[in-house]
Amino acid sequence: MVMRATISALAAASKAPRGGSLRLFSTTSTISSSFPFPQNTQQTPAREQAEPNTNLFVSGLSKRTTTEGLQEAFSKFGEVVQAKVVTDRTSGYSKGFGFVKYATLENAAEGIKGMDGQFLDGWVIFAEYARPKPPPSQPQNNMGPGYGNYTGPNNRWQ
Repeated sequence: MVMRATISALAAASKAPRGGSLRLFSTTSTISSSFPFPQNTQQTPAREQAEPNTNLFVSGLSKRTTTEGLQEAFSKFGEVVQAKVVTDRTSGYSKGFGFVKYATLENAAEGIKGMDGQFLDGWVIFAEYARPKPPPSQPQNNMGPGYGNYTGPNNRWQ
């Protein structure tokens, strides 16, 4: 008797409409469109500008850009004292950035105004005042105190 009731319940369930589970995955459902997504109205702050100086940081350089090409492009806006494309040691190709040093602050400002967002060797480059190098930090060797009482190469086991 229990077996007959179970079979009839399964038969009734198979004849029932299946809309309940299909509505969960329907693209026309109003559930997904009415979900309150948080609106991100706060914009991320832009990087703070470096103080004006004669040294410019140039990013977005092509791998084909050379130091001579960089100096030639920026010399249209003032006297370039030094230009340097930072290159990879093994391949010799540009790492995509470099530095240009002008003789005066006015020339540096003109160089930024003239070259920021312009094309050089087919790539859009960005020029901004270079930031000073951070002071060197203490070297980290990731060596903990180790096992036992060993205190270093100059000391014996204690």
